[in-house]
Amino acid sequence: ASAKRITAVIPYFGYARQDRKDQPRVSITAKLVANLITTAGADRVITMDLHAPQIQGFFDIPVDHLYSSAVLVPFFIERKIPDLTVVSPDVGGIKMARAFAKRLEADLVVIDKRRPSQNVAEVMNIIGSVQNRNILLVDDLIDTAGTFCNAIAALKKAGAKEIFGACTHPILSGEAVDRLEESDVSTVFVTDSIKLNHNNKQSEKIGVLSVAQLFAKAITRAHANESISSLFDVDKG
Repeated sequence: ASAKRITAVIPYFGYARQDRKDQPRVSITAKLVANLITTAGADRVITMDLHAPQIQGFFDIPVDHLYSSAVLVPFFIERKIPDLTVVSPDVGGIKMARAFAKRLEADLVVIDKRRPSQNVAEVMNIIGSVQNRNILLVDDLIDTAGTFCNAIAALKKAGAKEIFGACTHPILSGEAVDRLEESDVSTVFVTDSIKLNHNNKQSEKIGVLSVAQLFAKAITRAHANESISSLFDVDKG
């Protein structure tokens, strides 16, 4: 239709976990999708909390990478949770958890999950103390909720008090919601980067925060050729 410029707004980049070749005869799908978006005619991409931030390098066009912490962190600051410790459920999420801990002036703890040998259950090693602390468990996405709920159980066993969750992309596939309902988490606060189905909306343990305003600001600034960098300064550190 002879559009002068096309910006692809993708709150959740669905193939972000397929960012490397970890098995024979497996494609790097994140790169393939990036190529398809560019070939289709997009001139710019606006997305949020990529599972692997280096995916930005797969695109041959500008990528504006927003952070959900711009919405989630102010929300938890207002809640004023005492004795708060921010926890990453795995080593890969340390950077995101550190950014939350810095802004919330909270302690930081990491869970190192390891499988001692084949056919042996994962062992959750908590690096840091959570005894008598309120917990904010932070992750970029929750799919089946297996890792997330195992982390919750390990934290409770280690003496944690109340546990809250913060997640950008609520995929919530399979029995994820049932697992969360049966866990010791008080509430998991997610964004609306992915539309929740009716059953998930009914869960009392899931709270939804909107990132619509954050994306609206990014779209407006991109349209007016203004700087977008101030929208994601919040997650530096």
